[in-house]
Amino acid sequence: MNQVTLLVLAAGMGSRYGGLKQLDPVGPNGETVIDYSVFDAIRAGFSKVVFVIREEFSEEFTESIGSRFVDKIAVEYAYQDINKLPDGFNVPEGRIKPWGTGHAILAASELINEPFAVINADDFYGKDAYAQIWNYLSNISDKNEKKTYCMVGYPLRNTLSENGSVSRGVCSINTSGQLESVKELTKIVKTEKGPVNMTEDGGSLMLEGSEIVSMNMWGFTPIIFDHLERIFSCFLEENLGDLTSEFYIPFAVDSMIKESDASVEVLQTSSNWFGVTYKEDKSFVQKSINSLILVGEYPSALT
Repeated sequence: MNQVTLLVLAAGMGSRYGGLKQLDPVGPNGETVIDYSVFDAIRAGFSKVVFVIREEFSEEFTESIGSRFVDKIAVEYAYQDINKLPDGFNVPEGRIKPWGTGHAILAASELINEPFAVINADDFYGKDAYAQIWNYLSNISDKNEKKTYCMVGYPLRNTLSENGSVSRGVCSINTSGQLESVKELTKIVKTEKGPVNMTEDGGSLMLEGSEIVSMNMWGFTPIIFDHLERIFSCFLEENLGDLTSEFYIPFAVDSMIKESDASVEVLQTSSNWFGVTYKEDKSFVQKSINSLILVGEYPSALT
């Protein structure tokens, strides 16, 4: 049985939220969303957690977050550096933001040699989701020629915010439960008639709400780093001049599937997902966590 690592993407400063939301308490005793994520990972069986952060706030993050887990699970840190690019590429003048979640995973390549799950720091995925992905990764073999990965998917209607637009990777899944493609929709809003994606040309696309979306809970093996490096180089060749472009994980996975470099199994979970995209989302997250505490899903205090 494999050792499994949790990779937490925490380098984003939360521009829409208005601060370092990874450090914002949402539990009754000052717990953050990350506290619940690591708690779920530990009880599922994960043996290590790697935080991808920005070096400029590493001291604050280590003292406020990382120090809480050092006596419970192995903890390591990787730094997402805007200047760390494949050979032959340089950061264009005027670029100020990192290169996205795919680039964040690459930042941890030297720290991970075992199967690993990837999550966003500000998303609450739920107990069952961690159990499902740990069970898959703890038994996965990386000796097959076609790499097999996994993701945990959620119905779109269960992932929307009442307070603004969200970005979601909408998944196409075949009858065998394998992911066929991921399409990133970057401005989905909740309306009385249902979710609507606002397109760049000013148009709109009505969605059903039952679509399965990626919430960036992926399961990979270390061979993914070689694929990401190659796909990132191709991405930069086409998008280097776009100062706001981001190298999303769904984009990379979609590329691997189309090139027959990987297959991805979509895992089913009974967990609830919720996240803090905007400041106004915080009260909903707090109420949701309190409800889970009342039904015995979590202790009132994690420590």
